[in-house]
Amino acid sequence: MYAQPAAANYHSTPSHPSAKQRGYRVCDSCGTIEQPNTRFRLCGGCMTTQYCSQECQKSHWASHKQICQHTSSTISAQKQSAMGAGFDEDVVKGLRKFTSAHQTLLSWAGFQAMQLKRMPSNIRQQALLIELNYRPSSDSLRRFSVKGTHIVPRTYVTDNDALVADDIRRREERCRRTGGIGTAVIIIQCGEVSQVMPVEVDSPNKISWDARDDWRDVLAHFVDAGRTDFKPISTTARGVVYG
Repeated sequence: MYAQPAAANYHSTPSHPSAKQRGYRVCDSCGTIEQPNTRFRLCGGCMTTQYCSQECQKSHWASHKQICQHTSSTISAQKQSAMGAGFDEDVVKGLRKFTSAHQTLLSWAGFQAMQLKRMPSNIRQQALLIELNYRPSSDSLRRFSVKGTHIVPRTYVTDNDALVADDIRRREERCRRTGGIGTAVIIIQCGEVSQVMPVEVDSPNKISWDARDDWRDVLAHFVDAGRTDFKPISTTARGVVYG
C-alpha cells in the first residue's frame, strides 16, 4: 500500500534514539518541552511522570505524591496477582521499563491508531490498548512481543480508577491551555499486568507526523526487535522526510 514503511529507519541498522518531537515528554512541573540537548528524568515511583530537572521533581512532589503512591501500590498489587497467576515478577518490572524505553513508538502508535490528525476529537473518547506476550530473555528490550492492539473506550481506564482519571484530566487541562488537543491514553497490558501511559498531544497542525495506516506493522517490528530508535516519517517544508 505504501512505497515506504511508516518508520524512516525501518530497514536501517539500530542506532541511538533521535531527538523527540512534542507529544512525548513535557516536564510535569514547569511544562518545559524536552529538547535534544536536555535529558528528562522519570519519577522512580510511578515511571510515567517526567521532569526536566531534579529541582522541578522536588518542587512537584507535594502535588504528585498521591497519584505516585497510588501507582506504586497498584504495581505492588499487580506483582502479587501476577505471581499468583503464574507470571514471573519480572513481568511487572519489565513492563514499566518497556513503557519508558518505547515512549516515542507508543506515543506515535496511539496518535495513528486514534487517527488524531484526521479526527482530533477521538482523543476524548478513545484509548489504545496494546496487548503484549512475555518471553524470558537476557536482553531486557526483547522480553515482550505484540500480541494485539485494540481501540477501546477511554472509560476503560477513567471509570475504573478515579485517581488515574483525575491525573489524566489535569494533564489534559494543562495541554489545552497551551494549545494542545488533550491527553491520549495508551494502555500497555501483559496478562493481568498493565501500565497506563498518558501522552499530551499538540494541535495536529503542529505535528509533522504523516497519517499512516500501517502503524501496527511498524509497532510490532520495533518491539519484536527490541529497538528503541524509532523515527516516524514526517512531512516538512522540504517535503516528505524518510530519515
